[in-house]
Parts: sequence; structure tokens; C-alpha cells
Amino acid sequence: MPRSTTDSGVHSVGELFARREGPGRALALDAGAVAFACHAIAARLHRGGKLLVFGMGTAATDAQHIAVEFVHPVIMGKRALPALSLTNDVATVTGLLADGGAEVFAHQVTHLGRPEDVALGVSTDGRCAAVRRGLEVAHERGLLTVALVGDDSGPTGTDSIADSPDVDHALPARSDDPRVVKEVHVTIYHVLWELVHVFLEQPGLLAPEVIR
Repeated sequence: MPRSTTDSGVHSVGELFARREGPGRALALDAGAVAFACHAIAARLHRGGKLLVFGMGTAATDAQHIAVEFVHPVIMGKRALPALSLTNDVATVTGLLADGGAEVFAHQVTHLGRPEDVALGVSTDGRCAAVRRGLEVAHERGLLTVALVGDDSGPTGTDSIADSPDVDHALPARSDDPRVVKEVHVTIYHVLWELVHVFLEQPGLLAPEVIR
């Protein structure tokens, strides 16, 4: 193989890893925010709440992944927890999309959500209207609202989920590459699942004054 081709390949591999280094380090710096969110989720589940998860497009598969992690833990001996992906019922989702796409999750949250529950929205670009609307309705109904969002550093406006007053905990993947955002989101929700279990296995940690 010509040396120039080899050098080009090495450079490309290095670039691929470098693209992920910054967002990974940023997530580590966001550890406190992730812990706060996990503590709040655990407190709701401890009081009998459930997790409602939703996202559009490829984020719909993340919602399903999160829900099954909670309902059917892959680690033996871990407690199953109530979670539901609002993307799973094809008839309901397509029916609601036909009537008005922005309400596809808001409608379900209205009829399935209770004040003790948690609404977790996933948006790769941080600006999905349906996810934002679902979180808005969840907040109005008293649910804890958590958002996994990507880089939304485009034109400023009211469509940023991370900046919405209806979001209690916004956990960003700090990258403008949607592939890297997805990878960071997977890491976030695996950490989220694990820390929620840590808190639930030590109920004394769920007192409000434990994490400030």
C-alpha cells in the first residue's frame, strides 16, 4: 500500500476519534447535572411513578432502548422499573400524526401521565417540536421533565428544548455531529439507568437534602 494512502487512513482514524473526544470530556464535566437528574428520577420512581419516554425518528429507537433497559434490566439481579416508550404503538402514533404531528406525544402524556411520573424526551438536534410539546404538557401536569438533547447552536429562538422553562433537567450531547450526539446519548442513558438504581438501592439517598 502506498505510504500516502496509509498516512491518509491514519489521519482519518485519528480525526474520527478526535471528533468524539471533546463531547466525551464535556459529558464528564456534566457529571453533576446528570447525577441531579438521576436523583430526581429515582425519587419519582421510589414514590410509585413511572417513566414515559419519547422521541421522533431515530430518537424513537432511543426511547424504546431506554424503556426496555428499565423494564427488563440486562444486569441480573437489578430491579425492573415501570417505563413506557410512547413511540411503540404504531396505530396510536400514526393516528395522532395524521391529526397533527406536534401533539403525538403531548396527547399520550395527557392521558397516560400522572403527576408522580417522569417524562423523558430525546431530540438529536435539540429542537424537535413534538418532543418539546410533550415536555410542555408533562410539565403542566406536574411530571418531572428530562430532555436528552443535541447541539442546538443554530439560530436562536423559542424552539430550543434545552432552554425551555418546561424542562427540569436538560442533558446535552455537546456536538454538532448527529452521529456523535447519538453515541453520547447512549452513554448518558446507560449512566442514568445505573445511577437511578444506585439511588433506589440506598433509599436514604433519596432525601431532598442529600444532593444540593
